[in-house]
Amino acid sequence: MEYLTTYPKTISFFDGLRDMVKADGASGVEQLTVVVKKNVDELLKIFSKEGFTGVKFEHKQPFQIGHGLSLKLKKPWEMHVRLVEMKKGLIAIQAEVEVSRDYLQHLFCQRTPVIYEIESLMKKYQIDYKIWNNRIRKYVKTIFDNYKIKLNTPNIPVLAWKPLVFVIATVGSFYLWKYIQTI
Repeated sequence: MEYLTTYPKTISFFDGLRDMVKADGASGVEQLTVVVKKNVDELLKIFSKEGFTGVKFEHKQPFQIGHGLSLKLKKPWEMHVRLVEMKKGLIAIQAEVEVSRDYLQHLFCQRTPVIYEIESLMKKYQIDYKIWNNRIRKYVKTIFDNYKIKLNTPNIPVLAWKPLVFVIATVGSFYLWKYIQTI
């Protein structure tokens, strides 16, 4: 099943500058960040209420606070969220949608940053936020139009890796036992 979303394309900043969010076929769209002035524990409680759970294995980002969070979406997708410490008590929320960590394809499949999903969550809990563009190092004032992004389900059917580990370990044990018996 494919995942469809939108992402800001043309934006303006508080100083009147207007720019386009960079996008290319290889690296996708550049990461925009939701910035809040909120306690980390309060944010974690909010994400927990919404069904997010802790991530055990991940590539940590510089200044990342604790472990990331993930929310299962429609199979095989999940949203991965990181909280990153910024200056002056500000917390940056970075989010992306990717193939779930439950599947082998997570290691090499397409992923995309998302912003509107986090923005709607902040609105739901009445949390003031701003959108930050790190490349230009300014807050976004206005979003004029959007990219339409479609993540395609992997060509190879998604394979859950946990059952595979069990099967490989079981078969390996039988071969080891057989080898030991023949010695």
